[in-house]
Amino acid sequence: MEGDVAGSSRGNGADSSARFRNSEELQDWMNEEGDGSADMSASDVDMLKRAWRNEKAAPEVLPFQTLLVERVREQILLMEDNLVAFSGEISEELMLSLYRMDLDRTLFLLRAYLRTRLNKIEKFALHVLKAQELWDRLSEQEQDYAQRFTDSLHKHFQQTVLGKLPYGYQSIMKQATSSEEDDMIPEPNLDTFVFCRSKRAIGAFQLDEKGDETVDLMADDLYILRYRPIKDLLDNDRIELV
Repeated sequence: MEGDVAGSSRGNGADSSARFRNSEELQDWMNEEGDGSADMSASDVDMLKRAWRNEKAAPEVLPFQTLLVERVREQILLMEDNLVAFSGEISEELMLSLYRMDLDRTLFLLRAYLRTRLNKIEKFALHVLKAQELWDRLSEQEQDYAQRFTDSLHKHFQQTVLGKLPYGYQSIMKQATSSEEDDMIPEPNLDTFVFCRSKRAIGAFQLDEKGDETVDLMADDLYILRYRPIKDLLDNDRIELV
């Protein structure tokens, strides 16, 4: 799946016939392409870095950042086509190296973000397929991967273990057919503690249903809190995980 999103295919990026005589022309061209702003690219990379941090720290799979990933992928294609276009034309090797480093950094972040999500999908595949809310958080490619992974997992266990057990104990979901719940499905621990930073002043925030536990969330302060009560703040982009 990573190859589908972060591949290096050509044809959707910049015009490969572009030529540059020096690093100044290269810089001007880079600033004019894409959405018309170099700051937009830097902003998207920063947003991808935050999305990766949130995904790493959260115990459950978070909503897929579809628009952000699409923009970053377009920027990667643009940078790759740009490097191909002027790699033999510019004499400043240092400038070329800097742009290659920037491209490698963006590729690393994108692949790390996707890989982190795939690790969670594999770990909680059965739970994700059972919970519609979690299933809707996956991209189409991730949904296809989760379904194929679960089918392969079930086939493997059926051939190696479950098929050899007595009737009533052959379910991958339950310890026995008499079980009322799917007690064999691993689920993320939403009560685990996470490090988080408040992006703006929120004030007194209730951490339990009774209201006995509250915390005063101030802008840019760091906290160690249970994930479950603050997950809505993360969904609304009022905090970020670190």
